[in-house]
Amino acid sequence: MYFSTASVVLGLASLAAAQLPAVPIVQKIAPTATSCADTSPSSECRTAEQAAPFIAKSMSDYGIYTTPEMAAIVSLMALESGEFKYKHNISPGRAGQGTANMQMAQFNLAYAMSIPALKDKVSQFTTVDGLADADLNSILALVQPDEYNFASGAWYYKTYCESTVQAAFNANPDDGFTKYMACVGAAVSDDRLAYWNKAKEAFGIN
Repeated sequence: MYFSTASVVLGLASLAAAQLPAVPIVQKIAPTATSCADTSPSSECRTAEQAAPFIAKSMSDYGIYTTPEMAAIVSLMALESGEFKYKHNISPGRAGQGTANMQMAQFNLAYAMSIPALKDKVSQFTTVDGLADADLNSILALVQPDEYNFASGAWYYKTYCESTVQAAFNANPDDGFTKYMACVGAAVSDDRLAYWNKAKEAFGIN
């Protein structure tokens, strides 16, 4: 599986130059994701090899083809999920928060509503305000299968980050990352910068 860049979409580069191998890139960004201590069916942990195909597909599905945007999204998911070990918030254990993107409950409801296969299963909900923890976690469970879990970052970016964020990435990747962090409601902390820098290197961004 490969990350497809804008060049291959527009036919401006050779296939080899415009398609980037997903597994080694994701592995560089999440170096501890080489194995999972718990390999049982109920485990949330996924290796980079398992996660990468879903992540790469999500970028194409949501029309994300520039390397700075892809790098930023993968870096955030790697950080938030403990390098793909968790699909739910473990500290402080907030009900309904999860996916690789570690989205709050209201976003997971919106995400489920955007997916044709899931929208009928959440049709009884219009908001997460006042919902019991069991309901919040049942909504989260719907978007935890790998095909949805690892697409959450791309979905959030395309749904909630304004075109000014994309423009910033195109003009200066570091400025784009700062605006992206503002879009997800996070500060540009040292740990986030560390993952961003690993992602830039993995995607070959100077």
